[in-house]
Amino acid sequence: MGIRQRRQPGFTLLEMVVTLSILALLTAVAIPVIETSVKREKEIQLQQSLRQIREAIDQYKKLADEKKIKVESDSYGYPPDLETLVNGVEIEQEVQEESGRKSTRKVLVRFLRKIPLDPMTNSYDWGLRSYQDKPDSDSWGGENVYDVYTRSQGTALDGTKYRDW
Repeated sequence: MGIRQRRQPGFTLLEMVVTLSILALLTAVAIPVIETSVKREKEIQLQQSLRQIREAIDQYKKLADEKKIKVESDSYGYPPDLETLVNGVEIEQEVQEESGRKSTRKVLVRFLRKIPLDPMTNSYDWGLRSYQDKPDSDSWGGENVYDVYTRSQGTALDGTKYRDW
């Protein structure tokens, strides 16, 4: 009878090459998907941050239009800067006392807890536009804060520029 060779446990070179090729292919497919999902998450954060700041500006403007906040006439009722939205402003609020009498007291109203982070530039430095600036202006006139935008020059997944959001 002939001598039988016993097969050693383990993988052959061919099995290893095929396995590594499959892993490389899966990795090549997964990386763009992961990059896209990270970019989409940053875009969602940017939209939320812009909405939060813009809502705070609108709340300030509403109180100014109701004459509850003292503003300069050339500000058109918009806040002078973003820090004002964080630091807050004092307004007089009417309260009813237990005796039934109405009185007024000063209340500090804050519109933002803090200035949100711009996820595209990873900074708290937003581009600002005043009411007097042109809509596509790159420089802030400094009179008031009418709108905010990101300073990122990047392009979104939908093809628009982030600074145009």
